[in-house]
Amino acid sequence: MQTLAFIGFGEAGQAFAGALARPGRVTGFDLKDRRAAMATADVEASDRAMALAEAGAVWCLVTADQAEAAARECAAHLAPGALWFDGNSCSPGTKARAAAVIEAAGGRYVDVAIMAPVYPLRAAVPLLVAGPHAVAAEATLTALRMRPEVVGEQVGQASTVKMLRSVMIKGIEALTAECLLAARQAGVEGRVLASLQKSDPGFDWTARSAYNLERMAAHGIRRAAEMREVARTLRELDLPDRMAAATALWQDQLGALGVAMEEGFEPRADALLAALRA
Repeated sequence: MQTLAFIGFGEAGQAFAGALARPGRVTGFDLKDRRAAMATADVEASDRAMALAEAGAVWCLVTADQAEAAARECAAHLAPGALWFDGNSCSPGTKARAAAVIEAAGGRYVDVAIMAPVYPLRAAVPLLVAGPHAVAAEATLTALRMRPEVVGEQVGQASTVKMLRSVMIKGIEALTAECLLAARQAGVEGRVLASLQKSDPGFDWTARSAYNLERMAAHGIRRAAEMREVARTLRELDLPDRMAAATALWQDQLGALGVAMEEGFEPRADALLAALRA
């Protein structure tokens, strides 16, 4: 592998590019451009075809709703045998369709699930990998000083773990917003938080609630796209998607407000409530 390419250069792409063991040339393409971010990470910004032309490995890190489209748009430009690391938070069905496109073009598709926030861990974030090329993928990612774990030989085995985990993680964020924004509005947030703390003393409810509100405000739109894929996953399993669908609505709403977050639960709650009233 002489060239590593990034398709999509948002938070994850920037976190990875600046922390990987360099194979040689690193290229990138992003629909939003982000040339300044690429320059900071020493990545050659290019058009889609040039970024992929000689890449032996490609990280696809777009948004969940664009992952399949990215595979279709990039397939014709892939070098033969290139590993396509699909790190997007998509349903197993979406990943299977993207895999079919990449494999038909002569690439090697790898289902990757990123299992923690990319900051502050960056390249050390835990990864689950699955698919028929998982062993080759593990070797390549390890050489890049990343932390892969093979979980199966079928595309979708890694993404299923990520999707079902998100029911809980992103769902708790949405419950935080619904419960504690209402509590703050009613002037009873102190009592609600104290009651939650008493029920679960091993969990810092105030600090975690502040963190959850910040995550939704900063990344809610991307998280909503992921939760729609979570809902799709549940439907693929012939199960209801009620919680996932509702979570997507909360994530979308708070993410769309564009509110800057200060430190602490109360300032964050107040900023979100003011934006919701407006």
